Amino acid sequence: MNTPSPHAPQTGYATAATLDELRANLADIRARIDAACARAGRAPDTVRLLPVSKTVDEARIRLAYAAGCRELGENKVQEAYGKWQAMSDLQDLKWAVIGHLQTNKAKVVARFAAEFQALDSLRVAEALDRRLQDEGRALDVFVQVNTSGEASKFGLAPDAVLDFARALPAFSALRVRGLMTLALFSSDQQHVRPCFQLLRTLRDRLRQDAPSGERFQELSMGMSGDFEWAIEEGATTVRVGQAIFGSRALPDSHYWPEGASRAG
Repeated sequence: MNTPSPHAPQTGYATAATLDELRANLADIRARIDAACARAGRAPDTVRLLPVSKTVDEARIRLAYAAGCRELGENKVQEAYGKWQAMSDLQDLKWAVIGHLQTNKAKVVARFAAEFQALDSLRVAEALDRRLQDEGRALDVFVQVNTSGEASKFGLAPDAVLDFARALPAFSALRVRGLMTLALFSSDQQHVRPCFQLLRTLRDRLRQDAPSGERFQELSMGMSGDFEWAIEEGATTVRVGQAIFGSRALPDSHYWPEGASRAG
């Protein structure tokens, strides 16, 4: 099992290459989710596990499907779209795009994705809405917030979120679900937890002050090294990749060609 100790950012997760190994890792993550919920006085079914499959090949994704995964998160649009095409026979497998999106890729996302977790631009919102209208589809979206203040990360500044949220009802094909963030990448929870706390505070403020604020229910925060802290601070979706599938062969900068940080 890929159980880190302590539950801080890790880099040495063993590759899960068999169905049994994937099942064991998924069971371990779910047990840790349950334990974190218990510590926070929450029901385990209030937290969704979104496995992140970026760089994972089709064969292992099919094993993950056999192990029970029905949702997967991907950073790169073209990689996700290619996998969706290759595994179109798995009709109940849903794909979430969790990485930064340029407007020229909106038409691709509108074609296949069930969810987009990195909305931080009205230009992207408009492009997605237009393309979704063309496709006759709707899309679940999360607004990405830069809670750590790092220049290397995408996302809205916290003080820009309310005005951004007020503009979203104009885009009828976008179903707003909540907020997403990438916390500071650190083994010190005193540095990490404030990112999660800030996102929860922003969500609560939006539900009071923004038009259709009741749509902001969800908090997508927490990854392989910090998802337990995120759950204790209110996460409703955790994005876990390496603790399920194993460490990636290339550094995070490879997956974020514009220099922004990781998302799963």
